Amino acid sequence: MRMSFLRRTLLGVGFSVWLVVAPTAAWAGYLSEAGLGTASMFSTLIYGPLKLTYAILGGTIGGLSYLLSVGNMDVASRIWAPSLGGSYVITPEMLKGEQGIRFFGSTTTPTESTEAGY
Repeated sequence: MRMSFLRRTLLGVGFSVWLVVAPTAAWAGYLSEAGLGTASMFSTLIYGPLKLTYAILGGTIGGLSYLLSVGNMDVASRIWAPSLGGSYVITPEMLKGEQGIRFFGSTTTPTESTEAGY
């Protein structure tokens, strides 16, 4: 009789521990994802306007350089590519380090990258 009482007690304690630990592990994953989402939102609120200002200025200066160089697209592209390219928002993957944050776009043109053998 004592064995069954001990067995029931141990099973009850084990089940109680499982009820506490299992949801905690699930909540930890959820809270981690929610935290990264919130951090990416607040990071974008700071980073986004800076990047957008840089892109607008680069687009304007690139357009002026296109006009002043009498339609030389190479001159304008060298300004537009770095300023208009890149990341405009911060994602949770960027905060984890799975993706890079690129403020500047690529400075190589498609013809330069094929000539270099990339």
